[in-house]
Amino acid sequence: MEKDNANPTILNTSQLPTRKGKKGRKVQRSAGSRITDMMRKPQYLSDPFYDISWSDDTESDDEFTAEPIDEQEVYDLISTISDPEHPLSLGQLAVVNLPDIDITPSPSVTADPNALTRVLVKITPTITHCSLATVIGLGVRVRLEQALPPNYRVDVMIKEGSHSQDDQVNKQLADKERVAAALENDTLKGVLDKMLETCV
Repeated sequence: MEKDNANPTILNTSQLPTRKGKKGRKVQRSAGSRITDMMRKPQYLSDPFYDISWSDDTESDDEFTAEPIDEQEVYDLISTISDPEHPLSLGQLAVVNLPDIDITPSPSVTADPNALTRVLVKITPTITHCSLATVIGLGVRVRLEQALPPNYRVDVMIKEGSHSQDDQVNKQLADKERVAAALENDTLKGVLDKMLETCV
């Protein structure tokens, strides 16, 4: 098969956006509190007259705080999708980029977790006449619809000016009936399954 873009620009994995190095994700606990968590209060100390204070039993066992799904998490979900033409990921080819992901309303800890949330992903094909732009957009949509909670609505578009037929491709990606019909096509489903094999 002849490739549309035989020589795409490839980003090194160290150039891809990552959450590593950002502080505040993990709640640090002192060594003393970890030891106390590992030690279980012996049954004989349950006597109401025994007056040694133990750590609060209502403290959560997990070390992570609940955080809303943000743009970085969406990027992490889709950046590992394989390109249907090259043995590289969409993140490495800069088809998906962190600044091109928008979540509405903006994620916050105080937001209602069941509220309807819109995720907009704008993809940038490696060349302006990419024949697989619709397939790539469909792969991004399928990945997010499988991974995100049901109250998230996913929209995938071609970034304006990055494809010679961006209006037509965007119309196809926004048409729910076309998307549903495409997902019933066994050949196309096989291509999508192959693209999503690399997702973790």
